[in-house]
Amino acid sequence: MAHQDYVSRPRSSKKKKNPYTKKPGKLNENIGLGIKVKLIGLMTLTLIAGASYFLWSIKDVQPTVDSINTKPKKSEIDSATSTTLPELPKVKWTYVDQLKTKKVDVGKYEVKEGGPYQMQCGSFRTKAQAETLKATIAFSGVESQIRKVESTSGVWYKVILGPYPLKRSAEKDKHQLSRNKINYCQIWSWR
Repeated sequence: MAHQDYVSRPRSSKKKKNPYTKKPGKLNENIGLGIKVKLIGLMTLTLIAGASYFLWSIKDVQPTVDSINTKPKKSEIDSATSTTLPELPKVKWTYVDQLKTKKVDVGKYEVKEGGPYQMQCGSFRTKAQAETLKATIAFSGVESQIRKVESTSGVWYKVILGPYPLKRSAEKDKHQLSRNKINYCQIWSWR
């Protein structure tokens, strides 16, 4: 693209029109705005004048002596202290005593252990892919095994971790693997 010389060019003869100037032939849409501003100003002045008159009218009012000296008389103090407090009401409820002697029947619950658990992190057609995943798991600090399974669809190589006596320990290793970006492991019962 060729360079243009803007300095030697003459100014444009077309003047842009300012869109904010009033055009003589059109009606002004903001006529109502002037009336609103005048009305709000008048109301503000009226409120200020009314508040000023109210403050000026109460400036000479002084409080009475009776309203300032409101100390109680000595006879009122003596009568208030001489009366004793009323007796405490008798307790109508008996649930507090019932709670002290109440016995709760606890059912016999047996905790069923799920048995040993295993975690499977992959199932592959080739042993080389399973060995690659086993090496990746070993770098994260967990030991795994490869199990060869023959099924109707062919031979599968499964990468398995375990057995774990508790599911919590299997989940601990699963979280350790997920911190190392191995997120597709599943926990199952040992078979």
